[in-house]
Amino acid sequence: MTQDMLTAPTPSRSSSRRHSPLQDAQMQLESAIHTLGYNSGLHAILSRPRREMTVSIPLRRDDESIEVLTGYRVQHNFSRGPAKGGLRYSPGVDIDEVRALAMWMTWKCALLDVPYGGAKGGITIDPRLYSRGELERVTRRYTSEILPIIGPERDIPAPDIGTDEQTMAWMMDTFSVSAGFTVPGVVTGKPHSVGGSLGRASATSRGVVQIALAAVEHLGLGRVGVSRLTAAVQGFGKVGAGAAAMLADAGVTVVAVSDQYGAVHRASGLDIPALLTHMSETGSVVGFSGGDELEGTALLELDVDVLIPAAVECVINSGNADRVRARVVVEGANGPTTAAADRILADKGVVVVPDILANAGGVVVSYFEWVQGNQAYWWTEKEVNERLSTRMIAAWEQVAQSAAEHKVSLREAATCSAVKRVAQAHLTRGLYP
Repeated sequence: MTQDMLTAPTPSRSSSRRHSPLQDAQMQLESAIHTLGYNSGLHAILSRPRREMTVSIPLRRDDESIEVLTGYRVQHNFSRGPAKGGLRYSPGVDIDEVRALAMWMTWKCALLDVPYGGAKGGITIDPRLYSRGELERVTRRYTSEILPIIGPERDIPAPDIGTDEQTMAWMMDTFSVSAGFTVPGVVTGKPHSVGGSLGRASATSRGVVQIALAAVEHLGLGRVGVSRLTAAVQGFGKVGAGAAAMLADAGVTVVAVSDQYGAVHRASGLDIPALLTHMSETGSVVGFSGGDELEGTALLELDVDVLIPAAVECVINSGNADRVRARVVVEGANGPTTAAADRILADKGVVVVPDILANAGGVVVSYFEWVQGNQAYWWTEKEVNERLSTRMIAAWEQVAQSAAEHKVSLREAATCSAVKRVAQAHLTRGLYP
């Protein structure tokens, strides 16, 4: 064990003003530790980040004024390999949120048997309020600040909320300039022109839909025919928009979608291709003529077969969980369901497919991208999608079987499986004096 583990800060109370996803992440880990029978020492090791960095990011705005932003990078665990996790640009980013997301990435990678540990990064910024040039300067300065702790063998960032392929290209270039040669493996989710993988942009959405369809089939809902299944998708960004389109392509009737500005609903089903066109032209689902306006949070309470929360954390909570009427909740976002809501949904018989399984498609194909970059040999999109499907379905079957055998929720089964793999790796490696 490195000194970083011994000196890692304890969780702060910076998120006490609102429900902190870190509280839920810690509760999930504590439950798994108890179920697996691990001791308090191992629990302490797995509950704390191995390394974290907070950086100041001075930015010269286009009007020549100076602003200083705050950025974070948290590396939760690297017992199974280099750290891996997205970079988020959002006004709500704080250190505890990043700690929680990094921990969930550890479990996600372990559950899908991807040889990574978990990490996450974030900058407290609303990217909608900054020009492209300003975002490039922010990205490059942030990258230069965290250079000592990232790299293809150390920690590999990827896109998340508020970031995209271009962000990753700027990060890769900044790192490569410092190294003196091109290092494509320092990030994943890059444009294909600079070493990105075919199929990466749609991977998270594709995995969510594959898991959703497997879940409804497992529960017997598929017997009515896919065309009679209904779904609602909260969040119409990279994950939600892709999931809605793929569900519609599969024959599922998508009756409602929402974004940060509002929601649209049509009982007979939305025309998703037309909605995507409207979104690209206006920047929002609001005002779409092919559906009725709906209050954003009301989408979570619609009577549908499948609900996909694909936006941010804690949207299903103790205040609204008793009004959720979906048969299956498939977590496209990280941490959208609080621990209290989990208990309420379980009592109602609502099945929740946890985030560390449902939205793992992105990290799986990020791994494929990393492997392709290391080999300098690129796969076809068909090969990528087939390998992704194999991984996702195998993980679903393992988690579903474990949940049935031990009579626990899918979340508990998934978390226990992941924690066990990380713990075994740590115990095998041993404790460095």
